[in-house]
Amino acid sequence: MVQSKQFKTYGEQVALLRKRGMRIDDLSRAEHLLSRLNYYRLSGYWYPMQRFASGDGQGLNAFVDGATLDLVVELYEFDERFRHSVFIELDRVEMAIRAMLGYELGRLGPLLYKDQNRLGARARQRQKSGRSVHEVWLRKYETALRTSKEDFVAHHVEKYGGDIPIWAAVEIMDWGMLSYLYGMSPNIVRNRIAEKCLLTAPQLESWMKSLNILRNYAAHHARMFNRVYDIKPKLTDEQRKAPEFRETNRAFGQLSLIQYLHRRLELSPADCLPALIESYPHNTIVPLARTGAPENWADLNLWKH
Repeated sequence: MVQSKQFKTYGEQVALLRKRGMRIDDLSRAEHLLSRLNYYRLSGYWYPMQRFASGDGQGLNAFVDGATLDLVVELYEFDERFRHSVFIELDRVEMAIRAMLGYELGRLGPLLYKDQNRLGARARQRQKSGRSVHEVWLRKYETALRTSKEDFVAHHVEKYGGDIPIWAAVEIMDWGMLSYLYGMSPNIVRNRIAEKCLLTAPQLESWMKSLNILRNYAAHHARMFNRVYDIKPKLTDEQRKAPEFRETNRAFGQLSLIQYLHRRLELSPADCLPALIESYPHNTIVPLARTGAPENWADLNLWKH
């Protein structure tokens, strides 16, 4: 068994980085950064600046020429802006989906969401536990209802025994619950909402799942700008040909989904994400292409100011 790595002080960590070839001009600042951000968190940002002793990726050797701690910090700070922008821009998308879902389900019946027999076929599918998709979802909803501190929830519990109409109930559902509810909804509801986005219902559902994962990464302070994401959302034939959607499992492609929804649903001037991309710390070691962005990204119709 390989012996566990030995503890190193912040000063020793800085010395190790310098030994491997990273340029660090201010040693005190470097120690402060490591104490605030953690060596292993920052290692995800300097990893692309390293070369290896062998082609199999084993045996970490040294940093490439030009690698600096300043660039590492700039990449980290860009990623921090990335996470914050995802939260802000996805919040607006979530509000729109929540409002549309509450309205369209409400048209069919205020309490329809509680009856799996009035929802779509997905609601009645059985899981390995033997419970239906809807039964599992309803338990999560009831937990959210029970723990909610919202005044309108207390009002409905007191006056109506907790039978909250769907247009109010959606306000205590998180993104994951909304995604599942959309998937369980009758086709007429799914299609009406998807059409507003110029997508099919299966496409919109896949986008919601993909963006939920993106949001979870942001919530857990994960590195995001050069990550390969797990889910490739479904696209229309026209979108498959568009440069901004060619790598939807990369950061730029994920942001393009949000940018598209902001423009299509008129959620904002759609200038936040272009400003984010423009703030990328341009360099030759870890170029913007690592995000999946094409060189002419600013000229693409979806991304034009």
